[in-house]
Amino acid sequence: MTLLSNVLFAIALIIGVGFFIKNIKKLRRNIKLGNDIDVSDNKKQRFKNMALIALGQSKMVRRPVSGILHIIVYVGFVIINIEVLEIIIDGIFGSHRIFKFLGTFYGVLIGAFEVLAALVFIAVVVFWLRRNIIKVKRFWKSEMTSWPKNDGNYILYFEMVLMSLFLIMNATDISFQDMQSGNIISQYLTPLFSGLSLTTLHIIERSAWWLHILGILVFLNYLYYSKHLHILLAFPNTYYGSLKPKGQINNLKSVTNEVMLMMDPNADPFAAPAEESDNDVPAKFGASDVQDLTWLQLLNAYTCTECGRCTSECPANQTGKKLSPRKIMMDTRDRLEEVGKNIDANKGVFKDDGKQLLGDYITSEELWACTSCNACVEACPVSIDPLSIIMEMRRYMVMEESSAPAELNNMMTNIENNGAPWPYNQMDRLNWKDQ
Repeated sequence: MTLLSNVLFAIALIIGVGFFIKNIKKLRRNIKLGNDIDVSDNKKQRFKNMALIALGQSKMVRRPVSGILHIIVYVGFVIINIEVLEIIIDGIFGSHRIFKFLGTFYGVLIGAFEVLAALVFIAVVVFWLRRNIIKVKRFWKSEMTSWPKNDGNYILYFEMVLMSLFLIMNATDISFQDMQSGNIISQYLTPLFSGLSLTTLHIIERSAWWLHILGILVFLNYLYYSKHLHILLAFPNTYYGSLKPKGQINNLKSVTNEVMLMMDPNADPFAAPAEESDNDVPAKFGASDVQDLTWLQLLNAYTCTECGRCTSECPANQTGKKLSPRKIMMDTRDRLEEVGKNIDANKGVFKDDGKQLLGDYITSEELWACTSCNACVEACPVSIDPLSIIMEMRRYMVMEESSAPAELNNMMTNIENNGAPWPYNQMDRLNWKDQ
């Protein structure tokens, strides 16, 4: 029976890890559909950002209640799963609590895990109440349709069940309870199982053990389809995040060169323009679909936690405009997933499906509602930049489609003809001083 149990465990482990690796490869493939971008600068600052923001959760605690609860869940869930190492060793070799030989230290370690498990359970219940009973406004915006809304609850249920199974496993393990150390929380659950035979207790303990590890493997593979993929991607996303000052918009090299030439007093206005290399002139100005974005912007889309902090801080959204920075990231991820499935269905080649991110997912009304204030970028707890996607799509509409609000078109025409946004001849621009 032990040998059969070991074999079944090994099969479950191989299948679970195998599917996880397959999903990670697909995720990497999709992200690499984006254009290349150089993020090799200032590694020291990048590591600092990753340590403070992803590991230290520095931006989460700006909202103390949700921030502290999130830290409890994050730290507790990660640390508790250290005991998964013991479960894996026990499952493969047929041992039972292989690290028990550590004695008092083992008891202290498991005791700490039990306290964290209880705190995680409490925090998750509070999160569920905030989401479903109190109904915090940012969780109920229009873009939070059935799947995003249910996904958040599924993860909470997952965590409740996994923490409960961990405590039940300890409470029904007679040898562990006999240690009289480490059972800080589980000792209070033991009376619930009083009167049961040793055989029944063993069955409950083994069932909780199996369900716990299988639940973790299922959770691991569920991450790819969930907003909780940020558990893995927050680290690279914060590391590769932009180090430029907020508000500094990137400029196309070809346009910059042309403007610099126009501003050069020594340049001959009648000289033939210098030939530009293919690297200087992009195939397309701006972005109309996910393949036109950078891989970092696509990584941003997959990292989005759907917490809604960006949208709750957005002044356009607060005044009733259609724009929601969270929706921008969700739409980008949904379109990227659609493109990925298209590639899978066509043996590694994307076939035009007649759709694109601009228009089919994100409307021009949303894009032009943005004030480019960077409030969404500042609010994001994992360094996501919705504004960069908005600006690239605006750039496409202006430079490729000549599509912009009438007011903006008038301003650009005036700049082109008069050298200023106002409809006055350049010779008349200083007449105001004579009034």
